[in-house]
Amino acid sequence: MKKLFLLLFFVLISNLQAQQRPKLVVGIVVDQMKMEYLYRFSDDFSSNGFKRLMDKGFVFHNANFNYMPTYTAPGHSSIYTGTTPSVNGIVGNEWFSRKLGKTMYCTDDDAVKTVGNGTEKEGAMSPKNLLSTTITDELRLGTNFKGKVIGMSLKDRGAILPAGHFANWAFWYSGTGAFISSTFYGAALPDWVTEFNNEKNYMPYINSGWSLLKPAADYNESLPDDNPYEGKLYNCDKPVFPYNLKEMYDKHGAEVMRSTPFGNNLLADFAKKAIEKEALGKDNVTDFLTVSFSSTDYVGHILGPRSMELQDTYLRLDLTIADFLDYLDKTVGKDNYLLFLTADHACAENASHLKDLKYNVKNIPGKDIAKGIKEFSTATFGENLVVEYSNFNIYFNKDLIQSKGLELSKVKQTFKNYLMTQEQIKRVYTEEEILASTGNDYFLNFIAKGYDVTQNGDLVVLDKPGYIEYGATGTSHGTPYAYDTHAPLLFYGWKIKPGESFDKKEITQIAPTLALKLKLEMPNGTEGKVLTEVLGEKLSP
Repeated sequence: MKKLFLLLFFVLISNLQAQQRPKLVVGIVVDQMKMEYLYRFSDDFSSNGFKRLMDKGFVFHNANFNYMPTYTAPGHSSIYTGTTPSVNGIVGNEWFSRKLGKTMYCTDDDAVKTVGNGTEKEGAMSPKNLLSTTITDELRLGTNFKGKVIGMSLKDRGAILPAGHFANWAFWYSGTGAFISSTFYGAALPDWVTEFNNEKNYMPYINSGWSLLKPAADYNESLPDDNPYEGKLYNCDKPVFPYNLKEMYDKHGAEVMRSTPFGNNLLADFAKKAIEKEALGKDNVTDFLTVSFSSTDYVGHILGPRSMELQDTYLRLDLTIADFLDYLDKTVGKDNYLLFLTADHACAENASHLKDLKYNVKNIPGKDIAKGIKEFSTATFGENLVVEYSNFNIYFNKDLIQSKGLELSKVKQTFKNYLMTQEQIKRVYTEEEILASTGNDYFLNFIAKGYDVTQNGDLVVLDKPGYIEYGATGTSHGTPYAYDTHAPLLFYGWKIKPGESFDKKEITQIAPTLALKLKLEMPNGTEGKVLTEVLGEKLSP
């Protein structure tokens, strides 16, 4: 009897400890997702995907990024570190580093090598350029490295940056069709990953092709198929359904999966395999799985936010999420996991489309802007004083400026005067103005939070609303305007009660909120502003 009592006592204590944290945290980032998509496509969603998260979870309708540039790598870094590029150091997907004097990629690491069936360059990646800790790092530290952290995405940056510095593994997709990693995480892929890769799970999707999920009449929230604002998927003759993916695969290989909705399906298949084989959420020590769905971004860039292809991608992602939630309910337990879903940025409307609707904006390719700046420099100073124009930053050759006996401050002002004559430019800020920002200038505040003095440029350009530094078809992102910053934010599962908020929130509040909810240290760069609505047992009024 005494032994039975002790056994029951230990079971009770274990359950009480388990209630302090969920068994599994799942962070989902949908690349290039606008909050508006949850509204626009709502009538065509199932009841068990996005709608389940919105109806049974907590919805932040007005969550926004609070810095510029709004790109993939800064987005993932800011979500998981709880701070902005000025602190976490990830100021772009790639950028010209004034400190190094060359262009660098966000996750480049020459000290590591590819693990798995990928090229040498594809796998030479790690989180070493990320300067602050992530909520996933804090979970590893807070569980004395007993809780597992695994990150995955079709994109290297979408897997590596959320997983943080101490992850067990990060996996990303190679053009070979395999998920790969780097020696930063281990010397060889786990057997289950090799087995998954050998099965070539992408081929059934390739062989089936891409047709509309629903009747064409149901896509009345989008522009007609084959409209002038769409690019062509892998150089097909026309951007129209159905797409022969087998034909594309024969020409371009497994890379074609990225720009179809089935890249998301493949990643979800891989995520379920990871949960099974790594036993995530199977004990009372919390694990963390980060999943970044990237196909939405590839489709959006090529075909644009009003294309039937993009709508179909979201309708299919809705079903993928519904299936994934069912899987979590079955394997981890309905009340044992905490899930959040957000985006790394949103996107602009196609400028040509807006112009045809009589809004006076246009697209201007970045290379044309760079060319104009360099031509102006040569005409004004006799030489090109500009090393680089990228990510809205202008970098000067300071040694050349000094050798010509020019004053840097006057050179900056001369370029500012020129840039302000360009139709797309709203403001131009110098390094000095950015570093002296008080927060009173709304847009300068965005720029300051995205600016690292050791890596960014001497001038930063702010375009006018609606203008886009991109080609004539598809879309892009990067600005501090609401169309690029307004992202979905949904919490669901463990100790989350249904509700909604329309107050303005910042994406950098996610990580410190998770830290408090999980009773962990906050990531070391965060300001610590939290989402009180999902903390505690009661909803805020």
